[in-house]
Amino acid sequence: MGKLVFAAKVTHVPTMLLSEKPGPLEGCRQSAIDGHREIGDRMRELGVDTVIVLDTHWLVNAGFHINSNAHFKGVYTSHEFPHFIQNLEYEYQGNPALGDAIAAIASEKGVFTLSHQVETLDLEYGTLVPMHYMDPEARMKVVSVAAWCTVHSLNDSRVLGEAIAEAVKQCEGKVALIASGSLSHKIWENELYEANNGSFTISREFNRQVDLRVLELWQNGEIDTFLKMLPEYAQFCCGEGGMHDTAMLFGALGWDQYQGKGELLGEYFPSSGTGQANVVFPV
Repeated sequence: MGKLVFAAKVTHVPTMLLSEKPGPLEGCRQSAIDGHREIGDRMRELGVDTVIVLDTHWLVNAGFHINSNAHFKGVYTSHEFPHFIQNLEYEYQGNPALGDAIAAIASEKGVFTLSHQVETLDLEYGTLVPMHYMDPEARMKVVSVAAWCTVHSLNDSRVLGEAIAEAVKQCEGKVALIASGSLSHKIWENELYEANNGSFTISREFNRQVDLRVLELWQNGEIDTFLKMLPEYAQFCCGEGGMHDTAMLFGALGWDQYQGKGELLGEYFPSSGTGQANVVFPV
């Protein structure tokens, strides 16, 4: 029997990669990188062998989808930010049995989900950036779940989260669940970006204030209150991927019955107009 032993909501901003290169952005995201590395250390201490990443950079327009390949290898350049992420090499083992189990259970629950083992189905940077820092030696298996869901309900994403938790119990090993996405996600308008030092500022003060309140709710363990505001939060603060990663995460943790308190690693920070943080949720 498998066990879910770790869960977190994390940033994946591409400037993390530039932060480690000589130039004007060197060191700019050290706190976020340190948070990822701390998460990786904790996962290794817990004996995690598989990481399920809920990826808000994998866009899907019908059904829910899981990349369950047995092996991932490639060189990634971002289509969105080719000036930020270039030639990122990666290689990970996958966990097809777990991906298949998630899809089967979710579909049984009435949420149509497909598990794919297609060699040419690549990973997106919502998966690659966290894994780059959390598991630099690529010892953990990876299952990537599409979480940029354009025509899906948050309730269905909650059910998919429940299916993830049930599938983990049916399979072998210790599993970590990583919701990879921002808090608010209103990127600066192009014509305003440079004048507002866009890479390091938030585009709307309203969004920042709501983000800070959400972090307060998480840290206080007021998850039920947060879930009541999640649909409006996702809508009015432009949550990344519709915040389907967050609905999946809390679905797996027990939704409004979850009693844990979030732990903020490092600091909340703005990036390209958006709000970002690394938050661990005890399982």
